[in-house]
Amino acid sequence: MSTAAPILLTPGPLTTSARTRQAMMLDWGSWDDSFNQLTASVCEQLLGILNASASHHCVPLQGSGTFAVEAAIGTLVPRDGKVLVLINGAYGTRLAKICKVLGRAFSTFETAEDDPTTPGDVDRLLREDPSITHVALIHCETSTGILNPLPEIAHVIAQHGKRLIIDAMSSFGALPIDAQQVPFDALIAASGKCLEGVPGMGFVFTHQQALAKAEGNSHSLAMDLYDQHAYMAKTGQWRFTPPTHVVAALHEALLQYVEEGGLQARHQRYADNCQTLLDGMASIGLRSFLPAAIQAPIIVTFHAPEDPRYQFKDFYERVKAKGFILYPGKLTQVETFRVGCIGCVDRSGMQAAVDAIAQVLREMEVLDI
Repeated sequence: MSTAAPILLTPGPLTTSARTRQAMMLDWGSWDDSFNQLTASVCEQLLGILNASASHHCVPLQGSGTFAVEAAIGTLVPRDGKVLVLINGAYGTRLAKICKVLGRAFSTFETAEDDPTTPGDVDRLLREDPSITHVALIHCETSTGILNPLPEIAHVIAQHGKRLIIDAMSSFGALPIDAQQVPFDALIAASGKCLEGVPGMGFVFTHQQALAKAEGNSHSLAMDLYDQHAYMAKTGQWRFTPPTHVVAALHEALLQYVEEGGLQARHQRYADNCQTLLDGMASIGLRSFLPAAIQAPIIVTFHAPEDPRYQFKDFYERVKAKGFILYPGKLTQVETFRVGCIGCVDRSGMQAAVDAIAQVLREMEVLDI
């Protein structure tokens, strides 16, 4: 890691390796066979992470993760379907807004931002409303770092014969998900998260049978995953101009992912980062928002100091000047800030970030540490 450029302690964009950045220095022809092979290789590797090669398609899409979430809802939920959206943070709320904008019937179940949805909740809700066809769940809610119990909820949904759509934006590649053990119609992720690529490409893992039935569902030409997959399967090409440099960077990032040891090693590094962060921040008197049992090792929310001399913008700029970029809080009831544990950073980098935060709080005369 170089201190010349700030380390991004954010949940994406995040700090990438020099090799990943170098991979973007070559220009690619979007219809060239070598680029098509690159895309195919990326999709094949992504399916392998989920153990989904035999059951699902990987459909890449230009744009941020939210583009891919909207594409999944619009393509896989029939226009007469109804989505139960499980909410305990900002991204669940956004998913519900997507349903509203797309004209899909939906209902919401909202718990507190530190309260995971339970399988019992989902079982009761599905019993009460048989018109629900799909359930949408945020696996790791990036607004706090809370982890929802995906396997248990997926099992309940399958028992009811309903379809599951998973926003795994902040968990895919770091937290284990096995498509042969967790039934889902769609799982959505993106290039600029735990795989440590750069932003600009989402991808949706769609169950092959579900996608085969989705023709004509989409509200949008550009976001039609059925048409995107059909065209790519026929030609090997993207329908519209692909994010060539993003694909190349992701391909290189996946090579490094394998070299590191795959999901288990990536998870362990992030878990070490998270524990180093939690221990260090506790030592200077900063409290995490979530209890350890539901804290994913992706991003940690901290209560802001109560001292009136603390102002986030000033705090942020001072920490940035020391080489680290943090994230503002996304809660509405309490003042917080967030620190990401992902990206090309290790426990020594996390300790350096804690030291910088401590120095800044001393300079601001906020904490006597």
